[in-house]
Amino acid sequence: MAVSDFSSQWPIPERRVLTGRWCRLEPLDPERHRDALFEAISGEHADAQHRFLADPIPTSRADFQAWLIPRATSEDPMYFAVIDLASGRTEGRQSLMDIFPGYGTAEIGHILWGPRIARSRVSTEAFFLLTDYVMTDLRYRRWQWRCNALNEPSRRAADRFGFTFEGIFRNHMVVKGKNRDTAWYSITDEEWPKIRARFIAWLDPSNFRADGFQVKSLRQ
Repeated sequence: MAVSDFSSQWPIPERRVLTGRWCRLEPLDPERHRDALFEAISGEHADAQHRFLADPIPTSRADFQAWLIPRATSEDPMYFAVIDLASGRTEGRQSLMDIFPGYGTAEIGHILWGPRIARSRVSTEAFFLLTDYVMTDLRYRRWQWRCNALNEPSRRAADRFGFTFEGIFRNHMVVKGKNRDTAWYSITDEEWPKIRARFIAWLDPSNFRADGFQVKSLRQ
C-alpha cells in the first residue's frame, strides 16, 4: 500500500478455515476441538508447554471447556485450532491478536503446539498459513512476535521464521506473579515476499524424505 493510502483502514480479519498441505487452521470450537486439544496440551509435557504462558495447565475437561468458551467467541485474540491433516486430530492452538486495522498491524500469539507437531512441518505451516492470510491476503504492514525474553525456544523459532529482533521491553509484564521482560520481533510488508518464497519452497513435498525429515532447512 502506498504512503498516500495510509489514511485507509486495512481489512478486519475474519474467522475462516485456512488449509495447507500438512495442516488446517479452524476457528476454535469448544465442542469440535475440546477433547483432542485437551489431550494435546495436558499430560507429561504440560509443565514445559505452559511454562511461559499466562494460561494455567488444564486439570480437567470441564475446566478446559470453561476456558475454551469465551476464547471461541473472542475477536482479539482470535483463536484457531491446528489440525494435523495426516491424522485429522487437533494438535494445537494459536491466535491472531493485537489487531489494528487502522495501522495494518497484527501479531501471532497464544501459541501452544502439542508435542506431536512441535518443531515439525505441521507447526511451521500453521505459522505460515496465518501469516500469509494477514500479510498476503489482507496486505498488512507489520506482523509481530513477542515472548518472554527467557523463552529461548520461542526466540529461536522467531529467528527461524524470518523475524527481525527489535529489542527487549524490560519489566514489561507480570505473568504468574513473576516479572517478564519481553523480546519483540517483526516482519514487515517489504520483507514478507522473500520470506514467503522460502516457506513455500520449504513446505513443498519434494523437500521431505519418505520418513518426513527435511532435505533443506528453512534457513537454507
